[in-house]
Amino acid sequence: MSLSAATAPPSPTVPSPSDASSRQRRRGYLLNRLDLKYSPYLYIAPFFLIFGAFQLYPMVRTGWMSLHDWDMIGDHSFIGIDNYTRLLSDEYFWNALVNTFGIFALSTIPQLMLALFLANLLNRTFLRAKTFFRMAIFVPNVVSVAAVAIVFGMLFQRDFGLFNWLLSFVGVDQIDWRAQRWSSWTAIATMVNWRWTGYNTLILLAGMQAIPKDLYEAAAIDGASQWRQFWQITLPMLRPTFLFVVILSTIGGMQLFTEPLLFGNGRILGGNQREFQTLAMYMYEKGIDNLSTAGYGAAVAWAIFMIIVLVSLFNFILVRRSAK
Repeated sequence: MSLSAATAPPSPTVPSPSDASSRQRRRGYLLNRLDLKYSPYLYIAPFFLIFGAFQLYPMVRTGWMSLHDWDMIGDHSFIGIDNYTRLLSDEYFWNALVNTFGIFALSTIPQLMLALFLANLLNRTFLRAKTFFRMAIFVPNVVSVAAVAIVFGMLFQRDFGLFNWLLSFVGVDQIDWRAQRWSSWTAIATMVNWRWTGYNTLILLAGMQAIPKDLYEAAAIDGASQWRQFWQITLPMLRPTFLFVVILSTIGGMQLFTEPLLFGNGRILGGNQREFQTLAMYMYEKGIDNLSTAGYGAAVAWAIFMIIVLVSLFNFILVRRSAK
């Protein structure tokens, strides 16, 4: 009897250490590629989700409402652009537009000039306790706007206000600040300037500190004065920051609402004769205070949006050309 040798089964192939490390490197490379390609979108996704839910959708919804005779508690009939054509003949809309631009001119232009001066002053090396002054100049922006309105409302009182008392020393009669257009504009612009000048100052100061110091040292060696350095170095290098501040101030000025509302003791009309009713207040009157004209209020909101775009574009072109 012959014994046949059993054939041994083939042994499984054991991957070499070099193959395992190669697959691990390829896997790590693939994960790294995916991380570099898609992770930035994950990081910015929360902003776009919030923007879409709370800004983009309300804008689209408001635009759709502006094309309807929209009653918040009734029917919504489509009327096309009738609400927009109605704006062209609405004297209250044009009155609010004039008031908005008047307060905007009295507040934004002096505010930006003062902010530029203060930022240049705080950027000087000879100034002591600069950190204290930089913090102190931002305090008005931290104060509640309601508290600001109450204080300035007392300052601009007709009978016992501080400003009328000071004007009496130069022979000026008592001014009813809420009864006339120019006086109410001045009072509201003063409130806006006091509250937002420090905010714009810090933005401009940050832009000034980003300017290389070598430019100032070279200019000083060449004999350039401080004033010439400001015009030839600071302003040209500060152009992007200044443009950003101008656009922010334009948006805020065109949407002015809280200060004139509180100055008028909460009256949405902005005075007995609408002396200081702004576009935002008129939009609130038509779109929220009166539920039956919500569609017309939405048209006013979109008109404000288009005005902001046009004014911002005008300021952008003006700043760009003035810097050349």
